[in-house]
Amino acid sequence: MPNATIDRDELRKELADGALILIDVLPKEYYGECHVAGACNACVHEVTFLDQVKAITADKDAAIVVYGSSGRSRDAAVAAEKLAEAGYRNVRAFTGGLHEWRAAGLPVNEAPEQAVPAPTLRDGTYRADPAKSMLHWTGRNINGRHHGTIAVASGELTMSGGTPVTGQVVVDMTAIVDVDLADSALNRLLVAHLQSDDFFDTARHPTATFDLTGAEPLPDATPGTPNYRITGALTIRGTSHPVACPALIAPRQDGGVTAQACLDLDRTRWNVNYGSGKFFEKLGMHLVNDLISVELHLVGY
Repeated sequence: MPNATIDRDELRKELADGALILIDVLPKEYYGECHVAGACNACVHEVTFLDQVKAITADKDAAIVVYGSSGRSRDAAVAAEKLAEAGYRNVRAFTGGLHEWRAAGLPVNEAPEQAVPAPTLRDGTYRADPAKSMLHWTGRNINGRHHGTIAVASGELTMSGGTPVTGQVVVDMTAIVDVDLADSALNRLLVAHLQSDDFFDTARHPTATFDLTGAEPLPDATPGTPNYRITGALTIRGTSHPVACPALIAPRQDGGVTAQACLDLDRTRWNVNYGSGKFFEKLGMHLVNDLISVELHLVGY
């Protein structure tokens, strides 16, 4: 059954009559910045949302109106659904949200000093913080997988006009870590094999490098989804090949930048041929999938 809604004029009248409980369902920092006059706060994105509402009213027959950010956001609709499922019987959603209410010049409580600043990316070069950056890897065969991390040795990203223009990431292949094998002897054996010339030959090639050559903005990206298609050259075992993948590049509240990219690599392009069915027959238990999944998380300042 669709959730009941209330329009702006009805909400204004009922608020004037004191006939309902109005709940702003945005995070508390946005509620503190600006909310409809007279509204309480219970954040729909928190697991304690229902407890927060119960602290406002435990009366399941109380007249409640919930609102969120704007007509584009589903926060009010989701809040109404959660409350209905919890047994609240008289819940309506003002789907126009704070945006519509403010645009109509209706009463709000504002605290400019509590405004949440929108982070931005400055032009210039950000340098990676190795302590906050990491490459995660997953290798598979038909029976299972291993996964772990590789330390980021260095990196930089240069922005111009809000767009990445150049960059480089260097990972320390001698710092391969496996995180799924609890047996320490087996763990050491796997890591030693990955560092051997069967795989990444780290004695002769201690680093792998990605050099960014281009970044194309993805116009339909929403927060939390890739917003660029990046291209560049990936060098492993001294061999370079072009790669391209979606990436999420976003400013941080602390003035830095976070870059995330996920892709599957055909390791054989870089002469990592151990256990590959492209090159060997009758491998049995030694067959290893050609594709390796990698996820780069880079934080720079």
